[in-house]
Amino acid sequence: MKAKDTVRLTVVRGLVAAFTNELVAKGRKPDGELGDDEALAVIKRAVKQRKDSIEQFEKGGRQDLVHSETAELKILETYVPAQMPAEEIKKVVDAKKQELGITDKSKSGQLMAAVMKDLKGKADGTHVKALVESSLTN
Repeated sequence: MKAKDTVRLTVVRGLVAAFTNELVAKGRKPDGELGDDEALAVIKRAVKQRKDSIEQFEKGGRQDLVHSETAELKILETYVPAQMPAEEIKKVVDAKKQELGITDKSKSGQLMAAVMKDLKGKADGTHVKALVESSLTN
């Protein structure tokens, strides 16, 4: 904060406010503490919001807002665990596909649920969905 990094300061203040809001939403006192899983869920929600905002701003041609949201997203991503690379996710998808004996696209939801259960918190759902769909079309 002494370094005058205003973007980081804004992000951290936003997270503190989000933590307080989460506590109040769960019926606890605002000066309480969140568990690690709860705090991580709040941070992941903030990351998802930034990604959605970036997408919308790009569609609207607002590059100034895209740059600010991207800077905030980079800071937020330092607080979440590293995501699995696509190759690792593909291995898990293929293994689950064999284990469950799924061959047609109509059971993609079942495969997606099983894979997400195994990869909880380790992989982004949009990447998993894309890999599940591509593995069932081949």
